[in-house]
Amino acid sequence: MWQPVYKSLALIVVLAAVTLVFLHLASRKIYPMEFGLSFNQKHAAALGLDWRQVYTAMLDDLQPKYVRIAAMWSEVEKTQSVFDFRDVDFMMDEAGKRGVKVLLVVGQKAPRWPECHVPDWLDTASLEAKTYLQGYRAETVNRYQTHSALELWQVENEPFIRFRFGECRSYRPEYLSDEISLVRSLDQEHRIMVTDSGELSTWHRAISAGDLFGTTMYRIVRTPSGKIFTYDWLPAAYYRLKARIYRRPLAEVYISELQAEPWFTHNNPLTASLAEQERTMNPERFVQHLEYARRTGFPRAYLWGVEWWYFMRENYGESRYWDLAREQIAAARAGGESTDYGF
Repeated sequence: MWQPVYKSLALIVVLAAVTLVFLHLASRKIYPMEFGLSFNQKHAAALGLDWRQVYTAMLDDLQPKYVRIAAMWSEVEKTQSVFDFRDVDFMMDEAGKRGVKVLLVVGQKAPRWPECHVPDWLDTASLEAKTYLQGYRAETVNRYQTHSALELWQVENEPFIRFRFGECRSYRPEYLSDEISLVRSLDQEHRIMVTDSGELSTWHRAISAGDLFGTTMYRIVRTPSGKIFTYDWLPAAYYRLKARIYRRPLAEVYISELQAEPWFTHNNPLTASLAEQERTMNPERFVQHLEYARRTGFPRAYLWGVEWWYFMRENYGESRYWDLAREQIAAARAGGESTDYGF
């Protein structure tokens, strides 16, 4: 009675092995890719850095063409109906002075811990919660939609991820459709990106929710218990295949977060030893991650970790990450625009 089951399992294993071999073969080609940078002022400050100094050094020394920043709700509306956009204004204006284009994140969720950035005064269970959310969003869109630095909006950050990473008990995913509709109604000139996890999601809801789709790309992580797990076995063409399955043109898929810093679980850069940090990020792996991203066929990737590179340079005298980023960004820019090459 078990023979048909064993045959089915054997067939599944064979098909999986064949698919994996095919994807590895499809991952050999390197495609043109441009690199932007993802930056968060609260994270830089938490590392004991002057975040404005980090941000301007990033713009002037690394010279990215694209940056990704957030108008975190908890920061711009700390007091109900009192908006303070000075930090976002600074980042937008400094980018604009240098001709750098900004992907601006708005919503309950934004990059970096605690993931959900909802102001303390908000009662998320109240009937007015959605109204307050839309009010913050409208203020933000109306303020920046004509800014010369604005290129794209990102509405929420990984809104469909099933597990609640971070402090996100109050997150209301059912608002997403109306959030996107509001941004689109206020600003018809700029496209909207929706993001999802590259490794922990099927993308089936997120990939068609916006004008562009953004995937994260983490190659080495730690489990909640602190054990290291790598995705080094996963071919780059896996991401391309997922986009093809959903019939999303590769030109409309960006890597919203390309891991270029260590993964922390029970500690952080201030408490972990250099040796411990280098277990999940070192210069060799840094370069490997960028090369891996180039094999996806996607046109752009925002590197995740610029605050840490600066921290390493200032606190350990370790400038290799900063220097590598500068070299890689310059080389990518010299290579020209990326194109969709098909599968």
